[in-house]
Order: sequence, then C-alpha cells, then structure tokens
Amino acid sequence: MNSPHQLPTRRLVLLAASLSLCARAMAQTAPDTDSVTLDEARKEVDSGKATLFDVREPQETADGVAPGAKLLPLRQLAARFSEIPNDPKRPILLICRTQNRSSATFKFLREKGYTNVRFVQGGMSEWVRQGLQLVKP
Repeated sequence: MNSPHQLPTRRLVLLAASLSLCARAMAQTAPDTDSVTLDEARKEVDSGKATLFDVREPQETADGVAPGAKLLPLRQLAARFSEIPNDPKRPILLICRTQNRSSATFKFLREKGYTNVRFVQGGMSEWVRQGLQLVKP
C-alpha cells in the first residue's frame, strides 16, 4: 500500500506531463533576448548605448544604411575583427538584409566571448518597408 506521502505513479506521470506543457508554453512566449526590434535598435544607437554594425556587402549598402551604422561586411569580419569594441560586454547590434548574416555574425561573436550581442529583427528589409531614414555610407 502507498504511504500518504507518496504519489501514485499515475499522478506523477500526469504531473510531469503538465509541467512539460507549461514549460513549452513559457518557452514559446518568452522574449527573444538574441534580437532587438527596429525601434529598440534606433533608441540604443541614437543614445550611444550600443554600436550598430551593418554586415551586408558594399553593393547592398550603396543605396543607404541605418543612421549610425558601421559597415563591416560578414566576409571581412575575421580580417577586420579589430574594429569590434574590445569590451565583450559593450552592447553590439547587428543588421543585414533579412537576419541571415547578422545571425551568423551573432554566433561568431558569441563564440569569441561577446555576451551583449543582438541582431535587429527584420533587418534592413523591414527598415526600408517601414520607411525609416537611410543615410549614404
């Protein structure tokens, strides 16, 4: 016979299943800390809190870049790594056309020990779609 302090196996299984479902629901609604919205990016760059790197290729940036962005094409990242701030805790934002290259750059910098790196949601495609200001590089 079960002691009053032991849960029957069936209850344990139900409890585990419930906890699993709750954990999945929380994970799906948790904020994405690896990215930042366009508005958040603009505020952080405008205030000087973060450095924004545009990792697109030169032919892509000829029509314009986000104000305050520093150009650092992904293909040149390793050769120009010294242009990244020495402080691995300094906020760094990454932007490309659609998040593919900024995501790759994000992973590269995280592997190098940078802990405060995020990419801009939607990339420059979303920036242009929203009609936000562009400046010539």
